[in-house]
Amino acid sequence: MSGKQGPASPKRRLQYAAAPYRWRDDGTLEVLLVTTRETKRWVIPKGWPIRGAKPHASAAREALEEAGLIGRADPESIGTFHYDKRLKDGSEARCKVLVFPLEVKTQRKRWREKGQRKARWFDPFDAAQAVQEPELRQILRNLDALVPAAKPSRHT
Repeated sequence: MSGKQGPASPKRRLQYAAAPYRWRDDGTLEVLLVTTRETKRWVIPKGWPIRGAKPHASAAREALEEAGLIGRADPESIGTFHYDKRLKDGSEARCKVLVFPLEVKTQRKRWREKGQRKARWFDPFDAAQAVQEPELRQILRNLDALVPAAKPSRHT
């Protein structure tokens, strides 16, 4: 028997997600959502912990792989949500997801899962309407209060 645990084990039911955000020049907040590969639902980038990486670094890595995003992930979680993940064997596992804000600096032209997902910027209210998970909706609705305020423009 292998020492590696599968995703359905209790230890592996924890995932980390990035809430990728940016402040527009007019001071409004936007959040990026991606679609899932199979069901095409709108979600935030998320995945299993990366061995040896801190939780916020795992979340940032998911944002890079799923949407080509590069930025600064805050080490403090801004909330959690739960969802049922369909596993490769067809069963479902209830997952708890810790969400870390990721201030996006740039988006690469190419990334690992480009072409497998859609990525789109939303205002937080519209993002909340687009996702299915009630707890994630609440996080997105409150995102402007959960992330650092926009810095004054360098153009002034």
